[in-house]
Amino acid sequence: MKRLGTGIGWRPEIADAVERMPGIDWVEVVAENICPGHLPDSLLRLRERGVTMVPHGVALGLGGADRPDEGRLTALAERAQALGSPLVTEHIAFVRAGGPLTVSPRLEAGHLLPVPRTRDALDVLCENIRIAQDALPVPLAVENIAALLAWPGEEMSEGQFLYDLADRTGVRLLIDVANLHTNHVNRGEDPAEALAELPLEAIAYVHVAGGFERDGVWHDSHAHPVPRPVLDILTDLASRVAPPGVLLERDENFPEAAELEGELGAIREALEKGGARPAQVPKAESADVDAESAEVGVAADTAGTPASDAPARQRLALAQTALLSALVAGTPVPEGFDRVRLGVQARALAGKRADVVAKIAPELPEILGAAYRPAFLAYAPGHPMTAGYRKDALDFAEHLLLAGRTEDAATRRALREWWLDRSGPAPRSRRPTVRLARATRRVLLRR
Repeated sequence: MKRLGTGIGWRPEIADAVERMPGIDWVEVVAENICPGHLPDSLLRLRERGVTMVPHGVALGLGGADRPDEGRLTALAERAQALGSPLVTEHIAFVRAGGPLTVSPRLEAGHLLPVPRTRDALDVLCENIRIAQDALPVPLAVENIAALLAWPGEEMSEGQFLYDLADRTGVRLLIDVANLHTNHVNRGEDPAEALAELPLEAIAYVHVAGGFERDGVWHDSHAHPVPRPVLDILTDLASRVAPPGVLLERDENFPEAAELEGELGAIREALEKGGARPAQVPKAESADVDAESAEVGVAADTAGTPASDAPARQRLALAQTALLSALVAGTPVPEGFDRVRLGVQARALAGKRADVVAKIAPELPEILGAAYRPAFLAYAPGHPMTAGYRKDALDFAEHLLLAGRTEDAATRRALREWWLDRSGPAPRSRRPTVRLARATRRVLLRR
């Protein structure tokens, strides 16, 4: 691929700052957060300036047991075309489980969960990536993720898993050095060993991000400064290969532009220390895709593809559903998992869910005030997400109204009006007398 250079994750909260930053060759955009026909003005201006833009998906669930959803693939392709992107990226993760393969309710994780490093999981992932490659107009790169827990009975190291994946599919790799650090702290894995096993020629670009440690667990928050150990891993990688691009991720707790520019400077220094110098990229060339990149996946090795992956899919589906159900629905912990670490992951998922609902429906924390987060965290364990965050916000408000959890009359009225505006008729109580009283109040409210 052509070199991308140095970039930063574009977010609406820092859009103006990103436009003014010197030395930004490209930006990465969360694919699900933009609409192809209505791109933000900031992205339009960057595109006009020749800044390369890469859509970064978070919802495909390529590591899940199901085949990739055609609608999600089409949406990702549309975003790549709208942005004029040289490639698209996603994650080696599963984000949902259940459904027809397990004859059980569909469950949504609301976040990225690790794939077991087994032959079954690799077979399924390879086939899912081939399906995605066929559906996308540009090459695909996939990212190693951070993990709070480890699967029992894994058969490969992370480096071996990624090597086999790239070898069998021709997929590019997005290497997140912050995630290598996370897995070092949380799973005892050596980042240097992972880098030594990687197919370095398959690297499309590199992510760098910050996090924090609590009670011996590293949380990949994307809301804190990049720590020295992450920069050291970047230096190690740069001593082995000059990455085509490096990008700073920041999703929360945005600092002043000067601090972000300082972090970008530290990233450049880490690269130079390792021997790599990502030069400024000529804008006319930055969005081009060379012939080799355009044919990614065409010459991929298919010798390892099983004649039918149905048995592997079902085994993987059962395992992932059992884990996700334990995390979000409180079912028993599957055999072999660390119960303490699984509890940490469950709380992290609930917290992430509360944060995203607050972003999608900012009126809820405004209406509920300080009670919002405790109320949501109490609600989440008994109410798994099944249909995305917008429905989750409505279900949460409905739960509070039906359960009578809002004692203040003004808060209850505001919550009710918010729910009515977005969901139609008021939620039905199980008691006829209450339904009659609420119907009467609804008429009075609408006068």
